[in-house]
Amino acid sequence: MKPFYFAKRKLQLAPAATILVALAISTPLSAQTITTFDAPGAGTGFLQGTLALNIDPSGTIIGFSVDANNVRHGFIRSRDGSFTIYDAPGAGTAAGQGTRAYSINPSGTITGHFTDSVNVAHGYVRSNQGVITVFDAPGAGTGPGQGTFPAVSPHLINPNGAITGYYFDSAFVYHGFLRDRNGVITTFDAPGAGTGPLQGTQSFAISPRGEITGFYFDATDAVHGFLRDEEGVITTFDLAGGGTGPGEGTFGGGFTPDGGILGVLIDADFVNHGFLLDKHGAVTIFDAPHAGTGFNQGTLPWGINTNGEISGFYVDATNVNHSFVRDKEGAIVEFDVPGAANMGNWGSINPNGAVASFYFDSNNARHGFVRE
Repeated sequence: MKPFYFAKRKLQLAPAATILVALAISTPLSAQTITTFDAPGAGTGFLQGTLALNIDPSGTIIGFSVDANNVRHGFIRSRDGSFTIYDAPGAGTAAGQGTRAYSINPSGTITGHFTDSVNVAHGYVRSNQGVITVFDAPGAGTGPGQGTFPAVSPHLINPNGAITGYYFDSAFVYHGFLRDRNGVITTFDAPGAGTGPLQGTQSFAISPRGEITGFYFDATDAVHGFLRDEEGVITTFDLAGGGTGPGEGTFGGGFTPDGGILGVLIDADFVNHGFLLDKHGAVTIFDAPHAGTGFNQGTLPWGINTNGEISGFYVDATNVNHSFVRDKEGAIVEFDVPGAANMGNWGSINPNGAVASFYFDSNNARHGFVRE
């Protein structure tokens, strides 16, 4: 059974579709424990520190640190609080270079990318035994800022070890890729994707079955969601209420347990809203209770677990970030790390409901945390 009952063409979710606006319920923060942490060697200066980016079912947290020289290093934080620091072979050692870890699957396999000494990005996969394999998508550019990016999502690797992401070609156009568990890489573009610089297709999540969702920028720089099924057939979709200007529209970002899609809708005023699109085409739009309604404010869901619980962040009316968790019934809990000046733009949640992310202190250094 396909996860969507859509025709294999662009789906325009018109106002006649079922639009459910979720009730934003602010729930008391009872029985929560927040633990903060810093990776060994993390810097303490501006935009340095520890970025916790994903948490697996066992409570293992991964991410990367930025040291005092602004070099990135991957880390693994075990449930007992102990750290493993690692660098991919070939990772550069100058400011802005180094190793980033983004996604971990239940078996402990990690993926991310590193930037080499000439600022080209390369993908890697690290086994649960610590063996690192480097890979590059066919067609990836080899100039500074180009290359292969399993990046900026906690949903890049599935339980079978298949990895998705995007690459920049030599003209700085985005293209999606799928790397199967045997290392075979397939590249693809969503229908309608633009072919100019900073246009094209970005993959953002892969399901246990191998479906991929993400978004693409068209020739006008407007954004549209897509679903690529396990056979490689791509369906594009736009939600009612999405803007049509540059950077506005529908961003696919994750999979629900029953085969739907989680994502972000950016409206014509450039306000962010969370959405859930089920396999029948029904849409739920949701916003954190205290999310702002101005330019670049609003609600940005980021992670979803196998129970349908969602984590992410929202930007309030004063442009400060705060974290939230939305349960499967739609109740939203907002929270901040005590003493944080600003919360990070991330949020990963495991099946036990533990959330891993990061926050900024008053000096704009970053620190990891886990909320259990």
